[in-house]
Amino acid sequence: MSDKKCHNPNCNCSCHHEPLENASEKQSSHDSGRRDFLKYVGLGAVGLGLGPAVTWWLRDEGKINEIIKNPAIIKGKAQRFTILHTSDIHGQLDIHDEFFWENGKPAFKKRGGFATLKTMIDELRKQNPLNTLVVDGGDCFQGSGIASLTEGRGIVTLANKLNYDLVLPGNWEVAYGKQMLIHDMNSYSAAKICTNMFHNDDLDHDLIFPPYQIFNMGGIRIGFVGYNDPLTPVRQSPAYSKGIKFTKPEKNLEKYVKLLREEKKCDMVFVLSHMGLSQQVHLSNQKCAEGVDYILGADTHERVREPLPGKFSKVTEPGAFGSFVGKLDIVIENGKIKDEVYELMEVDPEKYKEDEDMKHAIARVKKPYKKILDEVLGQSTTPLLRYYIIETPMDNLITDAVMWKFKTDIAVSNGFRFCPPLIPDPKTGLADITRDYLWSMLPVDSEVKVADVKGKQILNWLEKELENAFSKDATKRFGGWFVRFNGMKVTFTIGNEKGKRVQEVCIKDQPLELDRTYSMVACERDGDPDNVLCRMLNVHNPVKQGIFLHSVLEDYLAEFSPVSPKLEGRAVATDAPDTLLTQALAGIDYQFR
Repeated sequence: MSDKKCHNPNCNCSCHHEPLENASEKQSSHDSGRRDFLKYVGLGAVGLGLGPAVTWWLRDEGKINEIIKNPAIIKGKAQRFTILHTSDIHGQLDIHDEFFWENGKPAFKKRGGFATLKTMIDELRKQNPLNTLVVDGGDCFQGSGIASLTEGRGIVTLANKLNYDLVLPGNWEVAYGKQMLIHDMNSYSAAKICTNMFHNDDLDHDLIFPPYQIFNMGGIRIGFVGYNDPLTPVRQSPAYSKGIKFTKPEKNLEKYVKLLREEKKCDMVFVLSHMGLSQQVHLSNQKCAEGVDYILGADTHERVREPLPGKFSKVTEPGAFGSFVGKLDIVIENGKIKDEVYELMEVDPEKYKEDEDMKHAIARVKKPYKKILDEVLGQSTTPLLRYYIIETPMDNLITDAVMWKFKTDIAVSNGFRFCPPLIPDPKTGLADITRDYLWSMLPVDSEVKVADVKGKQILNWLEKELENAFSKDATKRFGGWFVRFNGMKVTFTIGNEKGKRVQEVCIKDQPLELDRTYSMVACERDGDPDNVLCRMLNVHNPVKQGIFLHSVLEDYLAEFSPVSPKLEGRAVATDAPDTLLTQALAGIDYQFR
């Protein structure tokens, strides 16, 4: 282990680094239990791998799994390391309802919570105390009431208690603007990484974060590069990413893989990515990914339970909302992978008791906002969920409220993914919709905007939105799902070519007339031109309404609670069920469950 302090100005971690010119090389270490363990077994007993004292201790704790029994490890000829991977936590601090697909229907279980996650990560670290890395793939400090009201700061404070080793910004981390993004990311105690976010057009020298990180564990050198979604400025309000230049991974991945493999002598190279499963699988088949062992993915909240094989790399993704941890164990012998085991583990509060210190820390962060966030705005008799790609009860509730308030022909909500489900209490049959939950549904409280649009514009816009969700070119797929609406019924075929998916559109139960003018209401995207509405270009007579979405929902719930939103067939695919849970991946055997 190096005795030199960190020389990386972009890193705030308290660990030791080997000095580098452009990135840091970090020795995994800072967990107190790990230090106590070292005192117990003695450095000599550990050696280069899993020595007898370690094996005895793990057996005593009942922690041995199949990879620990690998003969090469037992004989000390091979090295084992572990990566624990979270992503898309979206500021969800508490145990919550989580959605599963079992036996062809929804099932709901209590999962997640930072206090549960803290206990789980600590226990998993003890299985391999010297050689475990904990990484997060982005969208951690946006997506809840506390996240929004503290602009991410409250979440980062708590995330630091999880002792991450490496973090990547996600597409929603830009929601508070460039300066707040940099502030929040640099408030992590973990090392930071992103290889495709630049201050300006100087794509060789002006990266916002270090382009790579190297970790030394048990004599093994492990290199990481990291990529945020290059489509972020288009997917989201343009103002969020003002002053940031994004590039595709094809621009520089090959360069950094070569640097890590040849110059830095890394035994393995990982891509920590926040681009969505489709883009990540696509990247795994590109020549620039040769030399990348794994793409540890994020963004689309997919639950990959077996690594998806690409031509050059394997791809994983660990779900969302702190409900899952991806656990990858790898054995290396003579520079080659000899064994690997991946498991998507559930953050189950029945299995992992909540950490008391974390619970108290969460309470402290929440205290200034508790009264307002705990306020019950209304109730639902049906589950509120957003996991389906085509239509969701949660967005039907939102568009119902907007339509009620403004009485236009069409009301629109973006195809967001964030927000865990909310399930009625089996005793009362009701679920309380708090202000905190409203922030999870709509983490950006946008102003409402009304405009006139032609029927031909609507048709072209729908085709464009379908292409964003289901493009045959994975690099053009947005991370969100199909746009949601009220006042309109759309029938389409996912498998058709671009521009030929829409089969039928009805407005207020009447066929769409291409030359007719319709009124449409949606949220204002900060930074869009006045004549743009929910990515529809050249709308007419746009007028901001001076009222924000949260107020609309509050008024609607005050008037109509309890509500009972459900799937209604507003959007219908001829070649997919209304409960479709993932975008199709050609040649890949994967199902969300």
